[in-house]
Amino acid sequence: MRVPSLHWCVVFLIASSLSACGASDKNEQPDGQSSALAVSLAPAQAQTMARTVLVSGPVSAFEEMQLGVELSGQRVTALNVDVGEWVKRGQVLLELDHRTLDSELAQADATLRQAQTAEELASLNYARGAKLANEKLISASSLDELRAARADAQAQTATARARRDAARLQRDFAELRAPADGVISKRLVQPGQVVAAGSELLRLIRDNRLEWRAELSEAQLAGVAVGNSVTLPYAGQEVIGRIRAVSPGVDSQTRTGTIYADLPAPGALKPGVYVEGRIVTGDGQALTIPSASIVQRDGHSYVFTVDDKQQAQRRRVRTGQVADGRTEIVEGLKAGDQVVVEGAGFLGEGDRVRVVAATKAGAR
Repeated sequence: MRVPSLHWCVVFLIASSLSACGASDKNEQPDGQSSALAVSLAPAQAQTMARTVLVSGPVSAFEEMQLGVELSGQRVTALNVDVGEWVKRGQVLLELDHRTLDSELAQADATLRQAQTAEELASLNYARGAKLANEKLISASSLDELRAARADAQAQTATARARRDAARLQRDFAELRAPADGVISKRLVQPGQVVAAGSELLRLIRDNRLEWRAELSEAQLAGVAVGNSVTLPYAGQEVIGRIRAVSPGVDSQTRTGTIYADLPAPGALKPGVYVEGRIVTGDGQALTIPSASIVQRDGHSYVFTVDDKQQAQRRRVRTGQVADGRTEIVEGLKAGDQVVVEGAGFLGEGDRVRVVAATKAGAR
């Protein structure tokens, strides 16, 4: 009797195992969805977006003056400024050896005083002669001679004064003065150096005023106008400028034009720095999706949509501007199209997916 009991026990155990396995398989793969990736969807929406142009260019001095002297063969005796110093209009920046010029100026002053004395004497002689002529005590010819002597003395004085002014001007040339307020940006001379007329000795950035210049393509140039604002991020700061001028035409070879933006507060920016600027040209409507939904593969931008069979479909898109976590779609989608946001980076063409509610971070 023990054998039949053992038989039924074995049968009962086998039946229980098969039942448990069937239930386990049923719980693990309901509807064949266990291998589907959970994703969230978001629609492509039209929204107002600031239209901008991104372009790089150098920061330059608005007006950089090249300063030199008008005398040749003179030695520099004093250099009163260095690079980076702020100077005022009329400030003496550099002095040349002016001992010879001082001597010539003193001689010219003496000659002028001598001529003025002679002119004064001639004027007195003529005045006396005029009185005597009225009393018929001298002849008319004698009075004419006195008048001519006075005129000659006046001419001598004028000549001496002109020579004195020329000598004073030459003396002034021995001092290089700042033509305007500004900052010394370059120094090309040393004390003791003998300089030549017209050679560049110093450079001055007028009023320390800087500007940003950029080359724009023909299409970009059409959307930019005088007065548009420019944002230049640099060294953790943002410098805000404004376009002062736009070239009226484009270069026939490069098909580009130049824009000039004033930088009223350059901050950390220095002449020669090359930075990327964002030119705000206005507001417009744009079709946008969350930036997290865009996948970069093979050098192109893609998004994933979900078809009726709950399978991922890849679409190639052309993107535009990015702002506040959303990216403009220029081509490849239309308003209302649902795209995968969370999980997009793990998908491939034809993968099975399971749509779930989006988190706040992914829904932006």
